[in-house]
Amino acid sequence: MVHFSILALATSLLVPGVLTAPAAEPAVAIQRRFDGTAFNNWSEGGSNIRCVNGPGGSFTANWNSKGGFVCGKGWNGQGARSITFTGTYNATGPGYLSIYGWTTNPLIEYYIVENHADLAPNEPWTLKGNVTSDGGTYDIYTATRINQPSIVGTATFQQFWSVRREKRTGGTVTTPTHFAAWKALGMNLGTYNSVIVAVEGYTAKGGSGSSGSASITVQ
Repeated sequence: MVHFSILALATSLLVPGVLTAPAAEPAVAIQRRFDGTAFNNWSEGGSNIRCVNGPGGSFTANWNSKGGFVCGKGWNGQGARSITFTGTYNATGPGYLSIYGWTTNPLIEYYIVENHADLAPNEPWTLKGNVTSDGGTYDIYTATRINQPSIVGTATFQQFWSVRREKRTGGTVTTPTHFAAWKALGMNLGTYNSVIVAVEGYTAKGGSGSSGSASITVQ
């Protein structure tokens, strides 16, 4: 389970390039765009993390760190849609390649994990069921984050997870299928805040960090 979250939605336009977050002051940069090219780059103070905003729906990530980060591209104010992406992903340690987003009222952080390295080491996830979608089977989990950073500040909130058994780095993800499966299990989302194709790495409770590289294009 992730030990960090996107803290806020900035309204400034980010030009293509590299955003580096200082250790003492996590940074957020999001383009307020609705066409799949909104770039999100957040770090909680790790070193050797480099996320680069490319043209259109493309971005790259390279990291070797014990700090946490999330970077990716997608849509603001949306969530229920089909998302197609391609690329490469190679990682070790805790981390994911996922469809990632938030809702408000209720405040939910959600993941549809397409590929991953170490999956939630030592984390208290609760298995709720599974769903078949887009040629694969996903196990559904919930988790609770207590007094942790969120898009509305420090808060207690639920995380919803769909984790694909057949790992892949590319394809189409039909998010409404997951949302309907979650709802049938009593896992209710709120108002969509954002959804992105995200690469994420973090430090596990045991202290191990992550490393890897990714090059992703959102169609």
